[in-house]
Amino acid sequence: MPLHTRILLGLLVGVVAGLAVNGALGGNDPRVAWLIANVTEPVGTLFLRGLLMIVIPLVFSSLVLGVAGIGDVRRLGRVGAKCFAYTLVISGISVGIGLFLTNTIRPGDRISPEIADQLKARYGSDATKRVEDLTKAGAPKESPLLSAVKMIVPANPVTAVASETPQMLQLMFVALIIGVAMTLVPEEKTAPLVAVLESVYAVTARIVDMIMRVAPVAVACLLFTNMARFGIDLLAALGWFIVTVLLGLGIHMFGVYSLSLRFLSKISPREFFRRTHTVMLTAFSTSSSNATLPTALKVSHENLGVPREINSFVLTVGATANQNGTALYEGVTVLFLAQLAGVDLSLGQQLMVVYLAILGGIGTAGVPSGSIPFIIAVLATVNVNPGLIAIVLGVDRILDMCRTTLNVIGDLTAATYVARSEGYELLPPLPAASKPMV
Repeated sequence: MPLHTRILLGLLVGVVAGLAVNGALGGNDPRVAWLIANVTEPVGTLFLRGLLMIVIPLVFSSLVLGVAGIGDVRRLGRVGAKCFAYTLVISGISVGIGLFLTNTIRPGDRISPEIADQLKARYGSDATKRVEDLTKAGAPKESPLLSAVKMIVPANPVTAVASETPQMLQLMFVALIIGVAMTLVPEEKTAPLVAVLESVYAVTARIVDMIMRVAPVAVACLLFTNMARFGIDLLAALGWFIVTVLLGLGIHMFGVYSLSLRFLSKISPREFFRRTHTVMLTAFSTSSSNATLPTALKVSHENLGVPREINSFVLTVGATANQNGTALYEGVTVLFLAQLAGVDLSLGQQLMVVYLAILGGIGTAGVPSGSIPFIIAVLATVNVNPGLIAIVLGVDRILDMCRTTLNVIGDLTAATYVARSEGYELLPPLPAASKPMV
């Protein structure tokens, strides 16, 4: 049975079992809490952390090799410019879709104040802690340009990746500089380093295959944990908000991306989605662009035919910088909570939300719920009580799964566009026998 089919079965088993347990016992039952704490959450976390564990060596080796493989600094600049332009345009479209739907459906006006108060009371503790942490941090005392420099360029490359949430932009910058320098040094002197990095890449890719063998069981555990905790009641209470987000993500996924694939990448959208379902299921179950990156790199090269030098650059940068789903979600959430609070945002304020959401899509960490701190900051900027974020925290993980899927597919569409614009042929024939990633 192909891997994607087994993952899908695990996903369905997790959802059905989680909803059944929540319906029979309730999310606060001690037996449910014990099962989650001692069985399903550890298994799911083991799988997620296993993928995150291998991201650092995989990203570093693949990006250095990809940049060095391009071989020409001018061509590298051209590839980078295309990737950046694509990211800005597509992210802007995604936020525009989200704001249009939110202004049209107005989900914030469809929730009664009583239900809003109940949701805030039930899920407010996490939001309160996040707001307090943000307040303690204080407003930055540096200029925006200086803050951007510090965010991208590390003073110490080791400390940049030696934390629980590594600074991926800084890692990519170091890898980019090393790759560029390698193109300027005679090949005979860089050959040993290239050989070492190729070995690192091959070993990490094999580790990814090993981890993905347990993906069906891990996906079932991850989905069970979410469904058993929150059940169907919370989904019903926030139904209009969820519908707005999912409708926006669906339009962007199957509308905007399909048009991009057809007219920019010049490939069949249907064939593209058929060849990337393993990536979609991995992104959906892990809620992490970084954790999905190893799978995306393999599938993009083997199933889509994107050359490794393009693949490595676009996908590794895109895992942090090209997050269209996150940008759309942030825009919808800010407008939804503003409507709920009775704050009528002007056109100028909504355009500012668009701008901030695009920046947030670029700067948000590619980890589960990485957009929450940014949404809190934007709410404060437009004079909406940041504590209202508590209302959506209960469904954030579920929606995070959906928007992460859009983020990762957006990276793949960007890779196909850049590869096609550089003259490469895509969608090679698939082998007769399905490989683990197919």
